[in-house]
Amino acid sequence: MILLALDTCDSRGSLAVLRDDDVLQVVAHEGTSDYSSWLIPTALAALRAAGVEMRDVDVFAGATGPGSFTGVRMGLTTIKAWSEAYSKPIAGVSRLEAMASEASCKHGYVAAFVDAHRNQVFGGLYRRGQGGLSLVEEEMVITPEGFINWVTERAAVQRVTWISMDPEKVTSLELWTAHARVGETIEPSPKVLAPAIGKLGRRRAVQGRLVDALTLDAEYVRRCDAELFWKGGASRGA
Repeated sequence: MILLALDTCDSRGSLAVLRDDDVLQVVAHEGTSDYSSWLIPTALAALRAAGVEMRDVDVFAGATGPGSFTGVRMGLTTIKAWSEAYSKPIAGVSRLEAMASEASCKHGYVAAFVDAHRNQVFGGLYRRGQGGLSLVEEEMVITPEGFINWVTERAAVQRVTWISMDPEKVTSLELWTAHARVGETIEPSPKVLAPAIGKLGRRRAVQGRLVDALTLDAEYVRRCDAELFWKGGASRGA
């Protein structure tokens, strides 16, 4: 199975070509170039270097969020276009799940989070099982303190593996001290997540959990500024 995997959730994006779970090519998004000008030429070059073409791709795997509205939209719009053009299915993968899948510690729970700006984080808690990771409730945007407390309540007495691209959002907090005392640490997540997204995409394909361009949805978690402003204006005017 040939997969083309994308992560465009923030500037630390990446693209990978996989054959089953073997990573054939991986390219990190570096610098400040827009995804609108980076994605297509990078994908074509990576496929060529892997010895395949776009028509050889069996599954397109894309990070559905959470992250930048512009970045997520750009990645998913591109994947939808490829899916329709080549009549191939899509695997939508949460970026937080991809991060959680990279954790090396094997505690019963994995808490993944990333900076959401505005003194908030995007966070998700996953439970390990024989079938892989399963999401506990819903992913969220929340203050770092709120995420620590929420994870602690849900995990109860079980140990938690923490992983993040932005660990300082939590380790700088006094609230984290108690967790550090009992030996909990925050693993640094790889910034290049396209290979993990591709592997999770393959698992979804094997499980028959693929979608098409019409049913692929983004998981923004936080409403866009325009929506918040509009709703706020409407409320003030009511």
